Amino acid sequence: MASTYWERAQAVIPGGVNSPVRSFANVGIDPVFIGKAEGAYLYDVEGKRYIDYITSWGALLFGHGYRPVAEAVTAQLQSGVSYGLATPQEVDFAERLTAAVPSLEMVRLVNSGTEATMSALRLARGYTGRPKILKFSGCYHGHSNELLVAAGSGALTFGVPQSAGVTEATAQDTLVCPYNDVQAVAEAFAKYGRDIAAVIVEPVAANMGLVLPKEGFLEGLRRLTREYGALLIFDEVITGFRLAYGGAQEYYGMIPDLTCLGKIIGGGFPVAAYGGRREIMQYVSPSGPVYQAGTLSGNPVAVAAGTAVLKQLQDSEVYRRLAALGEAFRDGLRRIFSKAGIPVQVTGVGSLTGLFFADDAVDCFERIPPANQHLYRRLFGLLYEEGILFPPSSFETIFISAAHSMADIGRTLDAMEKIFKRW
Repeated sequence: MASTYWERAQAVIPGGVNSPVRSFANVGIDPVFIGKAEGAYLYDVEGKRYIDYITSWGALLFGHGYRPVAEAVTAQLQSGVSYGLATPQEVDFAERLTAAVPSLEMVRLVNSGTEATMSALRLARGYTGRPKILKFSGCYHGHSNELLVAAGSGALTFGVPQSAGVTEATAQDTLVCPYNDVQAVAEAFAKYGRDIAAVIVEPVAANMGLVLPKEGFLEGLRRLTREYGALLIFDEVITGFRLAYGGAQEYYGMIPDLTCLGKIIGGGFPVAAYGGRREIMQYVSPSGPVYQAGTLSGNPVAVAAGTAVLKQLQDSEVYRRLAALGEAFRDGLRRIFSKAGIPVQVTGVGSLTGLFFADDAVDCFERIPPANQHLYRRLFGLLYEEGILFPPSSFETIFISAAHSMADIGRTLDAMEKIFKRW
């Protein structure tokens, strides 16, 4: 049955999927077509069950079919799906976000992480009157043109187009440095500082596997941006409301100028946001000259789902439980890989985990070994056979949800041990 869907999809959808990683091309198998989901489990169209460590790419912190979300959405559906006008629900939601996240004094709701980062960068340019932005290799901030760039040669480079359709002129306004390299950022500011509008960073890099910030890295970015009058933007689309109720900025005690949120704040629905200091956010139309709009922004159904999630996350016990699950998972992985004699770096914080088939610690994209993708692909296939669904790319992060149990972690680790008997 799945093969039929795959054949049909390829005839009417580019590449057969509506987002590239769903194609499973990175792991060398045909994509999984999902029929239903519940809690920590996915069921494909043929009825096979998987323990799900994708969790809609981190959006489902409470797992699939979470009752408070379902009930909130069902109730809102009785009153309307979309109005295209202001609602009390979006005001309440915005108030909850600004109360939770340290950097947010004002916030604008949008529909996707890509829209949030794109809008935040436009705002940064409009507020500072400067043309350039600085990002880090291996960090993904959505598919807007200025962010689809790769590093050229050397520690400090201008971006070069990473996708057809992105012009060299667009890429030339994006500077790219290695993650965790404060010295490279300092060199960029020394040379282009008065032209740099903003530095955008994942406070925990979760799109090249999982790479944690080294001690002093985020602090260095804060110091340099203040020194040169640039804005610091935290892309917390993944880390927002995951590491703590106030996100990575609460967890690490760092306050950026602007923050981008997504995934968890929508409870599985398309909600994202960007926000920050009041004086900056008042540059956004209709208050100021930086234009941004959206017909479905603040959609009442999506906001109902997000509000239900935020209410539940006010209980800090959720984060203690997620951290305990994550630690048990990572401790088990390290034990199994060590026993098998396979050099692997297991990274992680809270409910986020990464795997690198490497002898040495990986602290930036440039240090990921070439063999990592091949070995991860092999691991993915063997786990898939055992009913364990890791992300279908070595550059993604393994997500644990509150719906996972210690028994699920145990079953996963048992499957890993079984695999390494025939590795």
